[in-house]
Amino acid sequence: MDAVLPTLRSALRPLSDPPSAPGWNHAEMADLLGDAPRRQAAVLMGLREGVQPRLVLTVRNDNLPSHAGQVALPGGRRDPGDADLVATALRESEEEVGLEPSLVTPLGFLDCFETISGYCVTPVVARIAESALLRPAPDEVAEVFEVPLAFFLDPANLRRYTMDYRGHRREMVEFVHGGHRIWGATAAMLLNLLQRMGRT
Repeated sequence: MDAVLPTLRSALRPLSDPPSAPGWNHAEMADLLGDAPRRQAAVLMGLREGVQPRLVLTVRNDNLPSHAGQVALPGGRRDPGDADLVATALRESEEEVGLEPSLVTPLGFLDCFETISGYCVTPVVARIAESALLRPAPDEVAEVFEVPLAFFLDPANLRRYTMDYRGHRREMVEFVHGGHRIWGATAAMLLNLLQRMGRT
């Protein structure tokens, strides 16, 4: 983790300067959703410490009303009681995978990303202690798994494709690791990380 940390930190927006709407993909989402205000949300892009840092990801429960069965980062919409979006990411991660907030060290932010469901999502990049125990909340999360950060940093593992959505052609990216397809908003936020790190 220490080897990649300086490069990672320099690629992030500092905690003192959180991003604000619109998202970096606003023009594309405006074509689909218009310019109505987006609801605030945050996700935790958490890297478990170790010789080889690993990104913590979830598989959403098949019974959820939206994005069922998809790979996602822990997170969700901002609640009125959340002090800020870091608090949102930490609270949601504790609820979804049992991650103790005291074992998380936020490092900085990526750029905001707008989703087709009408949210403006702020990714919070953080270190997770190697000793952290993760337990999926069965009503929301079917599985928790980890992927080495090195996998995402290898350009050969980034796949690009186009899809039709509501009559619009959309440029998409995805990763496939260990039988898991990582696509949609999660893959797009990872692409933003790679771009900021100069890895695309």
